[in-house]
Amino acid sequence: MPRTALRSAALLAPLLGLAAPSHADVAQREGLNLNSFTQAGPVAAHVLLRSGQNPRVLVAFPAGNSGVGLWFDRLATPADWRMTTPARALTTTDARGRPLHGVSFTASIRTPHLAIKRALLTSVRVLRDYQALGTAPAELDTPVQAHRVDLVWARDRLDGAPGYRLTVHLDRGTLSGTTLNAAPDGNITVTVTAFTGETPLTPFAPGTLLDASAAADPQARAALQFLSYHEKFLAGSWRFLTYFGRDTLMSVRLLMPALQPEAVETGLRSVLERLSGEGKVAHEEDIGEFAVLDHRRAGDATSSAPTYDYKMVDSPFLLAPVAAAWLVDDARGRARAQAFLAQRVGEQRLGDALVSNARFVIARARPFARDPRWLNLVSLAKGMDAGEWRDSNDGLGGGRYPYDINAVLVPAALQSIDAMARAGLLAPYLKPADTASFADLTTMATTWSAHAPVLFAQTVPADAARDAIRRYATQVGVSAAPALAAAGNAPTRYTAIALDAAGKPVPIENSDDGFAMLFGHPAAAALDIAGDTIARPFPAGLMTGVGMLVANPVFASPALQTRFGPNAYHGTVIWSWQQALVAAGLARQLARSDLPAATCASLRATQASLWRAIDASRSVQSSELWSWRYQDGRYRIAAFGESGADADESNAAQLWSTVYLAVKRPAATGCGNR
Repeated sequence: MPRTALRSAALLAPLLGLAAPSHADVAQREGLNLNSFTQAGPVAAHVLLRSGQNPRVLVAFPAGNSGVGLWFDRLATPADWRMTTPARALTTTDARGRPLHGVSFTASIRTPHLAIKRALLTSVRVLRDYQALGTAPAELDTPVQAHRVDLVWARDRLDGAPGYRLTVHLDRGTLSGTTLNAAPDGNITVTVTAFTGETPLTPFAPGTLLDASAAADPQARAALQFLSYHEKFLAGSWRFLTYFGRDTLMSVRLLMPALQPEAVETGLRSVLERLSGEGKVAHEEDIGEFAVLDHRRAGDATSSAPTYDYKMVDSPFLLAPVAAAWLVDDARGRARAQAFLAQRVGEQRLGDALVSNARFVIARARPFARDPRWLNLVSLAKGMDAGEWRDSNDGLGGGRYPYDINAVLVPAALQSIDAMARAGLLAPYLKPADTASFADLTTMATTWSAHAPVLFAQTVPADAARDAIRRYATQVGVSAAPALAAAGNAPTRYTAIALDAAGKPVPIENSDDGFAMLFGHPAAAALDIAGDTIARPFPAGLMTGVGMLVANPVFASPALQTRFGPNAYHGTVIWSWQQALVAAGLARQLARSDLPAATCASLRATQASLWRAIDASRSVQSSELWSWRYQDGRYRIAAFGESGADADESNAAQLWSTVYLAVKRPAATGCGNR
């Protein structure tokens, strides 16, 4: 079983009240990756050493979402990196006396030769694209300066701003051009020093991020600390080391019970200040050199202003439910709500931005509210294969109308806007033309809640379900017996992941009922179906011995099944935050006092099953996602990205995977704590 990838470096530990780790604890493996995190003063850096036959060295900086990377030619035999000296924070200056911040560390690998294939010093976005596609803009090429035992790459940013520097000093071995050769003992040992000139972010001081209720989990605390800054939260490292709207909103919502008020408002403010003119939530920002590249492609060679991506469809409907959870439902936020919304970002107040989003939600929800047919649902943007959290090309199996957006988030957004309006929070920011739009929010929400979910409801006859379970279990190499026992002789009911372009349900079992449980008020029958889907053993449902899957194509066509395997980014894999979403949703539903005893008992059983799965995957909990292997009659964790067939690799530290600091195993029994 791989060990989780996150341990704070010695300089990060004092910030968290932890003992400084020994050298052996500084870098930890997850699959092929060795990860180390440093945060001290103006320096924050993630060092990642990738072992195997395609070795790689990356240093990613939160400052400007910048980084440096070294890719090496493929090795004949796999080799493992070892970090022999931990990363230490450094500050220096470039040739013009401008500050550079970075780290230096020593690492060793046992292989005859390491031939450098590509060096890149630029935005993490470019590093990410190069890793996935093998291409990078030619204008970023940086000539190497070779000395006796040193290789040095250095350049300014494309617009002349302070740039980047990377030095590889050969401690043991010899240098032939840009090929590192082993010393007589077979090892190559290097000291790597990496710098960025991007402006550092401002980390939260000790004691200002979490309150006393947060779990005492050093691993999750270290991850959250590394990803949290007064300017914004970062989605994950190394690949998503900047603002992402959906990730921020979901993380703030799930962490809210344990976050200090200023931290909650940092997340909300970062979303509000990046809204489009029509009120859409920005999905991702391009900053630093990637923003420079954006402007150059658009014909503006001088600008480095951030650019924003608004293509995601779910994020605009998440803002109001998360904002209302703080500004209306939480006593701490309620006391601060008016002052928070009155804050200005440039010429606009935060309340003005929130109302612009409310207008967008209402306008988009009105067609279905007037005529509840599937054609009036919220669809993905034209020409896009993704638009919500399952944002890979195959994540929705070709679906165009996602379940989570239409059955849950749209009605939840309408209800939340109504709650904020009734609390008087929106009045200072409304215009006379808003009166009619904001008058019938309850009716609109009721229509969506009554008519949208049924469009995704699926029923599979008992015999057909059992046949499908047997076939798929054989296909993926797992035992069918537990799944067949759980399925029994009754029809299988579940919620389709989406509707396709013709309004036909895409038959993929999925974990998105977690959204309904966290943001909605489902009927008992819907909760019974959701609980069964989550708790039934795979491939009847989503549960495995190493976590809850986010998708299960057992009832799909063979062609669709091949797109949802354990090597697919949104296939039969486990995402940490989705388990937390369901855990928080179950706790919320079990706090109700209006559910039948049978539903309460079923949800309690589902909750117990889920927490067993969470406990079984603690070692990778801070990671973005993981996969599995079935061996000797049991499931085993497999790091996502470890297999050459995997679609991508998992981030070692993911913002919404830290939410277990607030999402904890419940102690109460029964519904409504009765």
